[in-house]
Amino acid sequence: MQIGVNVPNFGPGTDPAVLRQWAQTVEGLGFDLLMVSDHIAVTPDVAEQYPAPFYEPFTTLSWLAGVTRRVRLGTTVLIVPYRHPLLTARMAANLNRLSGDRLVLGVGVGWARQEFEALGVPFRRRGALTDEYLCAMRDAWRNTGDYDTAAIPIWVGGNSDAGIRRAVLLGDAWHPLRVTPGWLADAAGRLKATADELGRPVPALMPRIKLRETREAVTGPDRLAGVGTIDQIFADLDQIRLCGAHTVVLDPFNGDLTEIRRPERAWQTLAAVAAYQKSQEDR
Repeated sequence: MQIGVNVPNFGPGTDPAVLRQWAQTVEGLGFDLLMVSDHIAVTPDVAEQYPAPFYEPFTTLSWLAGVTRRVRLGTTVLIVPYRHPLLTARMAANLNRLSGDRLVLGVGVGWARQEFEALGVPFRRRGALTDEYLCAMRDAWRNTGDYDTAAIPIWVGGNSDAGIRRAVLLGDAWHPLRVTPGWLADAAGRLKATADELGRPVPALMPRIKLRETREAVTGPDRLAGVGTIDQIFADLDQIRLCGAHTVVLDPFNGDLTEIRRPERAWQTLAAVAAYQKSQEDR
């Protein structure tokens, strides 16, 4: 199982120097994937969770492609209805080509109603627009003479049944976010059942989980995967591996803005995870 990291590309304290340090840390520790989030208009509902400044993902990943060599680059998740599909197709194809075919396009329908209003996009049609735009993007990429790119994997986010169905019909992978360990095991079964019902291949399972190390064990049925002692985090990774996940993405931002200004604690936990991953591979 490969491991990626969701790097904070927003909030006070985020700047080019910090983003460069994050990229060099993620690649230097041997992780497989570096991902960033997506927002365009930092409206009040967005700012509650992802305060300004917010570095736009295509711009940010293009720059980080130049300061990295090996690690794959991706979005978790790009909000598909926010951009014209031919614009997204063009930017994604160019980024993939310029980075040496390293792009992973995680996508979602979005949730911030005020941001949809600011962009003039109908909130109630976000699901239908996402489906329409994903089809248009795939159609565009088939014109390889124009778009000049290798295949770009699409990871479809969304923890609902609609998200699973969209992943089966339009994605290469299903990318659920912020899950409990038990929920993921059940959801993997639902993914297969949906694929069988639709007569489609089962998409790869690529979850994103939290990453927050605590001194004391965290208990209770609502504990999110990746939250707890380092041993709990290791156990969660083992369970996710047993669920058949090909890649898991670790999200070290837990809502505390001081963590963005001082990422060293997250880097220490990531170093421990990297060492554990290597020990599993060496078995």
